[in-house]
This record gives sequence, C-alpha cells and structure tokens, in this order.
Amino acid sequence: MTSSSSPTDPTHASLLEIADRIRPQAQAAAVDNERSGRLTPELVESLRESGLMRSGAPADLGAAQAPPAVSLRCAETIARGDAATGWCVSIAFTTSLLGAYLPPKGAAEVLGDRGAIPAGVWAPRGKARPVDGGVIVSGRWSFCSGITHADHFFGGCLLDDGRGVQDDTPAMRVVGIPTEQLRILDTWHTSGLRGTGSHDVVAEDVFVPAHRTLSLTDAPLADAPLYRFPLHGYFALAVAAAALGNARGAIDDLIDLAGRKVAFGSRRTLAEKSATQAAVAEAEAALRAARALFYSAVDEAWHSAETSDEVLLDLRTGLRLAATHAARTSADVVRSMYDLGGGSAIYDDSPLQRRFRDATTATAHIVVNQATWETAGRVLLGLPTDLSRF
Repeated sequence: MTSSSSPTDPTHASLLEIADRIRPQAQAAAVDNERSGRLTPELVESLRESGLMRSGAPADLGAAQAPPAVSLRCAETIARGDAATGWCVSIAFTTSLLGAYLPPKGAAEVLGDRGAIPAGVWAPRGKARPVDGGVIVSGRWSFCSGITHADHFFGGCLLDDGRGVQDDTPAMRVVGIPTEQLRILDTWHTSGLRGTGSHDVVAEDVFVPAHRTLSLTDAPLADAPLYRFPLHGYFALAVAAAALGNARGAIDDLIDLAGRKVAFGSRRTLAEKSATQAAVAEAEAALRAARALFYSAVDEAWHSAETSDEVLLDLRTGLRLAATHAARTSADVVRSMYDLGGGSAIYDDSPLQRRFRDATTATAHIVVNQATWETAGRVLLGLPTDLSRF
C-alpha cells in the first residue's frame, strides 16, 4: 500500500510545502500570539489563504479533502514553530470534517469559501429547541480554541423537545453558528497555549436553520475514505500532532541554546557536556519512536478506511494509544529540554519556557489526558467499555 505519510497528490504535497512556509512566520509571531491571547492578524490571513484550515472538508467544496497524515503533518510542522498556531490549525481542520455531515446548503454556507475557518466544541453543552425551519439554541461552551478568528462555531447540543430520546438517551445535535451571533467571554487565562484564545462562548436563543445542523451519530452524507476514518480518533491525533511539533521545536531551541551557553565557572558550552549529549539523544529517540508509532497507526487505519466500510476496533484503539502516547511523550521530551536549559529557560523571553507551559497544557486535554489510558486498557482487556467517542 502507499503510505499516507508520503502523499503523491500534488495538491496534498503543496499543503506540506505551505506548512513549511508558514512555520517560520508562526515562530516569529509566537511571542505576540501569547501576549495578545490570539493569533496575529497577519498569521491568520496566511492561514486563511493556505487552505489548511478546512483541509478536512469535502472536495466538492473546493477543499483539499486531505488524507489524515497530510493534515496532521501540516499541524505538526507549524507547531514546531509555535504550538498555539499548530493547535489552532488542528482544531480548524478537524472541525472542517463536519462538512461531510451537513446538508449541501449548510456545508457550502460554512465551508465553501477558501478562507473559511471553523471552530467547535462537540460536547453537548447547549440545548436546541426545534422550531419551524430549524432550532433555537442556547448554551455555553468552554475551551473554544481559535474562536477569535473563526467564522463559524460548531457546538454540541441536546435536542430539547420533550420527545428527542433514543434508547433512553436525549438526542444530540451539532449546530453551526456564525461567530458574530455568539458572545465570547474572556476566560482563557492559562499557563500555556495562550495564543489559541480558547475562550468560552455563549449562545442566547440563536436561530440555526436546519441546513446548519447535523448528527454525529448518523453516517456522514459524503462517502469517502476520509469520512470513514474514525472522527473522534482523528481529533485526538490532531491534538497530539501539535504536541509532537512542539516537542521537536523544544529540541531545536535547546540545541540552539546549547551551542551558545557557557555556565559560570565552566569553559565548555552546554553542548559539550556529556550529560547534555546523553539527554538530547534520549529525547530524540523517544520523540522519533512516538512519532513512528503515531504515523504507523494512522497509516494502518487509513488503509482500512480506503479498503473497507468500517475501521475496526483494534485499529481505532491503536489510534487512541498512539495519540495519547505521542502527546505525553512529547511533554516528557519538552520537560527534559527545559531542564537542560537551566536558569536560562526560566525567563519569560525563553522559548523553552513557553514550550514547557504549552506541552503541559496540551496533556490536560480530555482526548489525551491520563484517563484515556484507562479506556484503551479496558478495550485491550476485553471489558465493557463506552466506545461512543472512540
């Protein structure tokens, strides 16, 4: 089979080239991103023009409909420059996958423009009350990464009609709302990933037409391998891709520092010390191993999506294992580089300090946190497990 990590489609290859070009811009903007709590306008404009932010949308909208490994590598590459930017890319392209679940009119409305940027929190934090032609939505969603530059927000809702029950469970919908119809609350005051602007948003009796509502429990309307690839697993991988890029960037930053830093009372640079050499080599090996597992799991699941109607549980489990392992190993790598930086790394102007804070913030995400090992372990042990988001 052809590895999805080595795209042959010129359009998909160009996305990787674009990510390479945006990486230094993201790196140069990292301090401003963090200071302002959002991506700089110039960087957002570059991302709009790139097509990366909707690379998961269907091709009939003029989008790339890129294989998972292509979009993931783009996010990883950009996160090597700045984790917050790579994170926002990950959130946008995974949210753009919802274009395959929307009716054609809604998909075109939300994702038809090349510069469209979506954001979303699919957890059902809102209520949707059916009315003629659509639903009235109210709710509050937290952790809305990229909301300050997104055009539309996809929020999960419980269908509140007194009858929307399936197997004793309230029916769930995801609704697409123009961000201008939402109230953004200034809540994102965190240790890391500050540039993502992951504030809370509030909808207050917003009308959403039926063509901008969807169900993630139903099959996607577009039939293509990308939309047979596990949606929730893909989201976990996207979070982990940003973490992998951040870890690679931390090694870059440490190598740059190590070639210049000479500790007080020493004649050798940090790079010339045997302890530094051993620690960098160990971190490099750990990161390469985590990355290899990551893309191997993606390739196996992608091959299954291309050749069958369903990606089976063992491959879905492999995706979740690879995502959690990648994110948490990446944090260990960054912590090691931060420790090697010593006193130089503790200042606000040190990129290693920002890398460290970004890495530990990423591992708090629900799709790669410590508890995800338990779910995967229950599957491996053959125990009853809730697989609705697996």
